[in-house]
Parts: sequence; structure tokens; C-alpha cells
Amino acid sequence: MKVSDLLEARRENWQALEQLCSRLENRGRRQLDAPMVSEFASLYRSACADLALADAYQLPQETVHYLHQLVGRAHNQLYRSRLFNMRTWARQLLVDVPRRLFRDKALRLAFFIFWGVFLLSGSLSYVRSDFAQRVVGNEMLTQIEGMYAQPAGRDNPAFCCDRMGFYIAHNAGIGLRCFAMGLLFGVGGLLATIQNAAILGGVFGHMATTTQSDNFFRFVTAHGPYELTAVVMAAGAGMRLGFSLLDTKGQTRIASLRRAGAEAMPTMGAFLVLFSLAAMIEAFISPSSLPYAVKAGVAVFSIATLVFYFVFLGYPRDAGTAGRTAPPDTVGHLPSSPADARPEREMSQESTMPEGRRAVG
Repeated sequence: MKVSDLLEARRENWQALEQLCSRLENRGRRQLDAPMVSEFASLYRSACADLALADAYQLPQETVHYLHQLVGRAHNQLYRSRLFNMRTWARQLLVDVPRRLFRDKALRLAFFIFWGVFLLSGSLSYVRSDFAQRVVGNEMLTQIEGMYAQPAGRDNPAFCCDRMGFYIAHNAGIGLRCFAMGLLFGVGGLLATIQNAAILGGVFGHMATTTQSDNFFRFVTAHGPYELTAVVMAAGAGMRLGFSLLDTKGQTRIASLRRAGAEAMPTMGAFLVLFSLAAMIEAFISPSSLPYAVKAGVAVFSIATLVFYFVFLGYPRDAGTAGRTAPPDTVGHLPSSPADARPEREMSQESTMPEGRRAVG
């Protein structure tokens, strides 16, 4: 049989696929039952093969063009993107992500190490002047004292916008270094966390004993909670990836790293948001001449939002949900039976238009 005759014999299948596409476009994929979804997938695969044949044997352009449109139309229905669901996104943002962060053992480890070393270093630097010199260095301490020799009072909007960009880049650089060090099997992340905590604690403890202490705390109070928490989260995300190279849970190291990367995504997103918020506060509020009570109020509000999001929203409400969160790809709809589970997953992928032969593969 000639290829042209073979394709002509399949025209009935093309028409059936076209009708199913129209039905899906008008009523939505949930109007199809499992057998119809299976038929749709089979017709789609056949149409892809027909398109390959028509293109390879250089059949009339009208036929090739028709099949291109039909395959693209069916592909967009089979793999179309999900509609934005405000309820689903709200659950992800306000329920699933906080609970994942609350249960993240690497994040907890980074939190306790950072704040433990920070407080210890700050206390020792406050009572012993030589401790800060050993941890931070005389040159850096002298430079920091000079920076805060004059009180903050920079209300120039142009200056604020310029500095905000600088602070975002600077803060993100600190976080990315902590994150990258964690890839060294987690050990690098631990060392980076300890080093940053010791230096920052030493600076805080030393500055509390100087004549510039008032200027220093007027500047760092407002943005400190978000910035320091972001450093902790960056270190925690890096350590999670690094530890996955040691404890692979029976997988290859590459597969374990991919799994840990997906699990660390909420932490990475959170520390980027916190760094950006800290940079905005550091650019517009910290250097301003606002009363210290206002800046302290911003710090208290920042701490309250952190506790609310990471602790209050993250703490599991009951035993039934304590160890369970929705997977990242959950769209708020589960198939009604095991038979239609696979078609439902296939029809919830992202939409792209195929090109000729690529549709066959």
C-alpha cells in the first residue's frame, strides 16, 4: 500500500482526534472519562507517526500542514499548563512551605550553630577586648569603627536606591557563599556558618563597648533580623545538599543531590526573599534619621513575622498532617480511580508546541 493511501485510510482517526480536541477546548479535560482519555492518547501518538510519514515522503503540503496543526492542537491539550489556582498557591505558600522549613533538620542545625556561636562570640568580645581582635582582626575593627563614627542621617532617595542595589548584591553574595560552601559534603557549610557567626558576633560584642555603639545599633537594628536569618537559611540549604552526598539513602550521588535540591528549594526561595527585604530596610530605614523607637519597631515586626511564618504556620496542627505535605506538583485535584491516575498526570504537564519530527519522539 502506498503511503498516501495509508494516510488517507487514517483520516477517520484524524477526525476523531479533532473532535476530542474540540471537546477538550470547550469543556475541559475533566469531562473525559478514563477510556476516552486513553483513546485520545492513542490517537495522538498515531497522528504523530502519520505526521512523520507525511513529512518524510513529502506528501502534499496541505496534508502536512493539516497534520502539523492537528498534532500541535492535541499536544497542547495533552500537556497543557495548569491554570492558576489561588487556593492551591495559598496552601503551598502558607501551609506546605512553612511545614517543610519547620521540619528541615539541616536548617535547624544551621540555626542552633549560628546563634550559639554568635551569642558566645558576642559575649566574649564584650567582656574581653582581645577576643574580638583575634576573631575579627584589628584592621577590620578599626574600619568598622570609622564607618559608624558619624550618626546615620541619609534621607536622599537617590542614595537610598543606589545603596539598595549594593546591599542586595552584598547580602546575596554572603548567602551564596554560605550556600556554596555547604556543597563540600556539608562540612564546608558548617565551617562557613561558624566563621560568619563568630565574626558577626565579635563585631556586635566589640561595638557595644565603643563610643560608636549608639550609631552602630541605630543602623543595624532594623534590618538585622531578616539579614541574619537569611544567612542561617542559606547555610542550611547548602548543608542539606552537602549532606545528601554523604547519606544518599541508597541512591546514586547525582540522584541524591537532585532530590535534596528539590527539598531545599523552599529554603533557597525564603532566604532570597529575606535578603531582598533586609536590603530594602537597610537602604531606606537603617540609614535614615528616624527615631530609634521606629527602627526598633521594625525589628520587632520583622521578628514577629519570622516567628509567625516559620514556627506558627510551620508547626503541624495534628498528628495526621505532621509528617505529610503535598508534593510540589500537586494541583488540588486527585484522580477518581487508579485507572485514570496516569492520564490525569499526563494531561497536567506544561504546554509547548511541537515541531514536525520532534512530535514523534
